[in-house]
Amino acid sequence: MTLDTILEVIKKSDKIAILTHEMPDGDAIGSSLAMMFALKSIGKNPDIIIPNYSNCFRFLPGTEEIKEKSDIERYDLAIALDCADGKILCGYEEYFEKAKNKIVIDHHGSNKMYGDLNFVNPGSPACCEVLITIFDYFEIEINKDIGTCLITGIITDTGGFNYNVNPETFDFAAMLLRKGIKISDVYARALRTKTRANFELTRIANDRMEFLEDGKVTFTYITNDDEKSVNAQTGDHEGLVEIGRDIEGVEVSIFLHEIPEKANGFKISLRSKEYVNVSDVCIMFGGGGHIRAAGAFCLGTAEQIKEKLVAEIRKQLK
Repeated sequence: MTLDTILEVIKKSDKIAILTHEMPDGDAIGSSLAMMFALKSIGKNPDIIIPNYSNCFRFLPGTEEIKEKSDIERYDLAIALDCADGKILCGYEEYFEKAKNKIVIDHHGSNKMYGDLNFVNPGSPACCEVLITIFDYFEIEINKDIGTCLITGIITDTGGFNYNVNPETFDFAAMLLRKGIKISDVYARALRTKTRANFELTRIANDRMEFLEDGKVTFTYITNDDEKSVNAQTGDHEGLVEIGRDIEGVEVSIFLHEIPEKANGFKISLRSKEYVNVSDVCIMFGGGGHIRAAGAFCLGTAEQIKEKLVAEIRKQLK
């Protein structure tokens, strides 16, 4: 079985790197930290390498151990979490590519299966929920630290238990409550606490909001200059894509975020409400994700990208 092989490889490895995708969200951070604590519990001392992430997740246990980079040239094992494609491993894909063994753990249906060993469950709402199955199989106790990290990933990837949840999601939440983990506090910190910069960017995004396709599609965007004007930090644009989707009559929300490191291009974030498969739309642009939440990267101006996206979305609206 794949999990038996994964555990065998982990036990034989000394130098282990934990990696996740660029612009990491709560599921990426949560699953990475949970894996770090789990490996420590079986006698390993892994490096968790994430160059930058949102300040809103600094409340999580173990963040002080996150490294921006590593001096180790070749790891015995690299574990990629919540990352559908090795090309977006935080710009540090070389740690993964050079590793002797490579493991991918994920929940995206668009996963490229780029590891030597791949454990991917597209039916799971979050990578953190996939880890629950793995830790249970490995007989690793989910203590307070691991549980806090896992529930953060589940809360953020389900929008606060609003979508993609299953009975197991609530069973796990109930188990954590019995362990004394305050899920309401995690929810408030991860989803409800906003920075001043996020508030200002929300105002800009609202002012730019366009209604397209008879009100079924919303479109807005944020530029590098916008972020500079409000002194935004990593992650301050998070949640802006949700604004359009929550409006009555809207099926698809389009949000573009200009990427400083990638000239002349925008990160695409799509959300849908009931029937449009935004993962299929993003696959057309080299990305992917989930049926109701997906992303990609595209070169061009905001207006050029908008036209291309709306043309693809229109096909599904019909």
